[in-house]
Amino acid sequence: MERGLLWLPLLFAFFWLAWQGSKEFKKIEAYRTWAEQFDQAKYDIYAVLGQKGKNITWGKPTINGPVKLETFSLNDVANIQLLIDHKPVEMQQPPERGRSIELEFSFRESDLVIKIPFTEIPLASEWGQYLQKLKTAESLS
Repeated sequence: MERGLLWLPLLFAFFWLAWQGSKEFKKIEAYRTWAEQFDQAKYDIYAVLGQKGKNITWGKPTINGPVKLETFSLNDVANIQLLIDHKPVEMQQPPERGRSIELEFSFRESDLVIKIPFTEIPLASEWGQYLQKLKTAESLS
């Protein structure tokens, strides 16, 4: 009986991990369906991001699909910055480590600032560079 009681916490841990994995799988499947409408899209545990033409849509991933979705146009964006630990850094040469990783969008017509969180610095840097090129190319057109 003692051995059974020792294995019981391990059994609970196994079921908890399986349940968490199932939840994450459902989030990814909901994201995959949502992302089909965009030219480019990204998923991580903090945020989903989709780009279609000049419009950027982002929100929070859930089992039922992204929620708290916001959309804005790159035409309205004055500046795009990569923030690591709440400090702006160079997108072409970002640091290797950081606790807080965000892309910050500042707007021309208002004081509105949108910060989209990322889990990985290279992914945030690539998206920032891609969106800056897209913004520059569209402003030249």
